[in-house]
Amino acid sequence: MIIKKIQPLSNAKLLITANDGRIGDFDVGPYLEYEVFRSLQNNKEFQKVSNGGYFVEWDCGADLSADTIEARWHVRN
Repeated sequence: MIIKKIQPLSNAKLLITANDGRIGDFDVGPYLEYEVFRSLQNNKEFQKVSNGGYFVEWDCGADLSADTIEARWHVRN
């Protein structure tokens, strides 16, 4: 999967659009207990997500691969 578009939502969730047109939600919440993700508990920091195509990343250095997202997201369509 290649991430075409990403939109941060409330409650530590991301709305992801894949290059094949699938759209789904990914819950980052379970990752927030890990040190590298802890600053994302602050919604202002969580909103600073960037799309790298094959990964998403935040200013704090946390990142998630497209493979991880695809394995655990909830597809809407």
